[in-house]
Amino acid sequence: MSAAVIDGKAFAAGLRARVAVAAAAFEQAAGRKAGLAVVLVGSDPASQVYVASKARQTVECGMASFEFTLPEDASQAELLAIIDRLNADASVDGILVQLPLPKHLDEQEVVARISPDKDVDGLTPISTGRLALGQPGLVPCTPLGSLMLLKDRVGDLSGLNAVVIGRSILVGKPMAQLLLGENCTVTVAHSHTRDLPAVVRGADIVVAAVGRPEMVQGDWIKPGATVIDVGINRLPPAEGQTKGRLVGDVAYAEALEVAGAITPVPGGVGPMTIAVLLRNALVAAHRNAGVALADGAL
Repeated sequence: MSAAVIDGKAFAAGLRARVAVAAAAFEQAAGRKAGLAVVLVGSDPASQVYVASKARQTVECGMASFEFTLPEDASQAELLAIIDRLNADASVDGILVQLPLPKHLDEQEVVARISPDKDVDGLTPISTGRLALGQPGLVPCTPLGSLMLLKDRVGDLSGLNAVVIGRSILVGKPMAQLLLGENCTVTVAHSHTRDLPAVVRGADIVVAAVGRPEMVQGDWIKPGATVIDVGINRLPPAEGQTKGRLVGDVAYAEALEVAGAITPVPGGVGPMTIAVLLRNALVAAHRNAGVALADGAL
């Protein structure tokens, strides 16, 4: 029996629709639109496409979009000055600096400069600390989107064994914190984990976020487990093709025969990232403006 396929694209569309409804209610209550600012340094084509998509979806959801583009050789001082200006701007509720930055810029200093109350990426030291302490705050988009998909599929996660493969600050570490917050028993596996297949076989929930194509094999998966594949990797093109196919960190066809449910790549976790970014911006807007957000609205 094949696993159920978790449709992240459909869930993300539903989340964006709820954001649009809540954004309209916020505008009526606050007398202004919620605002999201995105800062891009340089002209990387993939980043440009991603930023344009964020801006378009922000406007489609009824929020104000502010875009700032700096040249590739922009200085640290120039970038920090923009962040300071946005921190002080009451019309801006969320600030996102598109990563990675050019190598001459200090990424950690830039991220730390963002006000934690506008940190829609959830990456500042204060946001990270709030998550670790279980305090209200803004959470990284991809892990939060993954948790939403898990809870929608499984329901109560309390008491389940979860293995997070990968310990990055973007996904692995915050994902582990979120699962702990749901009362899971959490193991964070990584490149030094001994007998990784055996560790994964004990998991009711597997979150793969290592950036290695199809690393997690089907026989690593416990029958009936729920698999969240965060990885997105492009394989080398086959003969006669110009582009290789996209795959996740899990050998999907194999895992499909064992797992209880699994996210596909593409169409699983990926669509959730921008949807949760919009959600975070609106949550920040309510907090910044002192406007109550209805329970269950997002």
